[in-house]
Amino acid sequence: MKTLEELALMIHGAKILGDGGTKISGIEHDSRKVSAGSLFVCMEGAHFDGHKFIEQAKNSGAVAILTTHEDISLPEKISALIVPDMLNSLAVIVPYFYDYPSKKMRVIGITGTNGKTTTTYLIREILKSAGYKVGLIGTIQMMIGEEIFPIHNTTPNVIDLQHIFCTMREKNVDFVVMEVSSHALAEHRVAGIEFDTAVFTNLTQDHLDYHKTMENYKLTKAKLFEMVSRSGRKEGKTAVINIADEASAEMLKHSLCEKITYGIEKNSDLSATDIDVKSTGTAFKIRGEFGAMNLRLHLTGIFNVYNVLAAVGATLAEKISPDVIKTALENFKSVPGRFERIFADIPFAIIVDYAHTPDGVKNVLETARQIAKNRIITVFGCGGDRDKTKRPIMGRIAAELSDIVIATSDNPRTEDPAEILRDVEVGVNEKIGDKVHEKIIDRRQAIFRAVEIAQAGDVILILGKGHENYQILKDETIHFDDREVAQDAIKNLVH
Repeated sequence: MKTLEELALMIHGAKILGDGGTKISGIEHDSRKVSAGSLFVCMEGAHFDGHKFIEQAKNSGAVAILTTHEDISLPEKISALIVPDMLNSLAVIVPYFYDYPSKKMRVIGITGTNGKTTTTYLIREILKSAGYKVGLIGTIQMMIGEEIFPIHNTTPNVIDLQHIFCTMREKNVDFVVMEVSSHALAEHRVAGIEFDTAVFTNLTQDHLDYHKTMENYKLTKAKLFEMVSRSGRKEGKTAVINIADEASAEMLKHSLCEKITYGIEKNSDLSATDIDVKSTGTAFKIRGEFGAMNLRLHLTGIFNVYNVLAAVGATLAEKISPDVIKTALENFKSVPGRFERIFADIPFAIIVDYAHTPDGVKNVLETARQIAKNRIITVFGCGGDRDKTKRPIMGRIAAELSDIVIATSDNPRTEDPAEILRDVEVGVNEKIGDKVHEKIIDRRQAIFRAVEIAQAGDVILILGKGHENYQILKDETIHFDDREVAQDAIKNLVH
């Protein structure tokens, strides 16, 4: 518990309206979560204004608000902490309020455009096998040991994230493994976290609607390596970096700590050789200072070789023995929605994957080509209200590397799905030639169509949504799971 005055002392230019001795028992930005003694944060965005919920927060027990408005009119018995900048102030206040819980656990952060989720799950599996209690924060879910909780952003905001860390500390978590998005780094959501190991997977086009340029995107990712390089309460800071990616030079430049590089073709601290990719899995050898590790994995695809190298680098940095790493990796099965096969009694394969960037689509298609005995049928779309420039690029890649392309909706959000598909079509038409190409706006119909035309030995790829079980439309969010729809399409085929 802290007083309002103690919090104010952390922020240059902060002012208190009301009683500075007001005791704060919690910090909340959602008025529905407010309880007795809460500091209610009046967040403002394009579609909401927290100031409209002050009365509701007071009725739920809030004793103070955090705001940037100097001319605020307050209800009775409510104090205010007025700060010059909301995001920067939260970045300082919230970790301090929770007594910096990350300093009492080992924290591994993974950033990059693709591969973050699989890498976090691989690291979690290795640490669990080594006997540690592991917390995981990622795109699919949050986990504390074996407990599973839903999550709504790749990286939660600083208030929710520090509360999560506090809960993990209370539950005696040893390691936290988390995906760190570029948005989180730009918006100070990971402020106050002491990282011990930071991993860079790759950098390819994504989020340019937010970052505007690839240079901005790259420099934002590099902030994680500045963070892991800072001295803190814990010893042993390491940067684990994919040397095969062009952006690795920037990450290395910002890494003023121990470094472990990994790759396939380039000289690196960890290198994969003798790679054999099959539909049932991948075999390869990892060489490093520890010697050599022969692996036979259930995961398939060259992109997963990189993910495994990243996980090996991170866990070696955390002093896990190579024998434990090898056993854990060979027992690991899959990650939901990441090259996930739909098992059914059919003569063709259906694979669901989260690939929603040009590089992600390319990786999945190249892997499918290695295992397909016949044609590749690709069902994909692009999200609305997001980077429009990647749409024709993804269309071009799908047309070039597939035999049949079915363009459809992803999460159109507020955009017209037909307009999104017109952007995709620009790229598709450049490369499709005389190959089959269909445009079906309704995603369910598109998946049914792919199953209907599939022949023995084909591979159907359903890309873009992976583990997601919803679709965001203009006026509503509906339940939609590519895996369920694929199973429905198979049943329809049988009948």
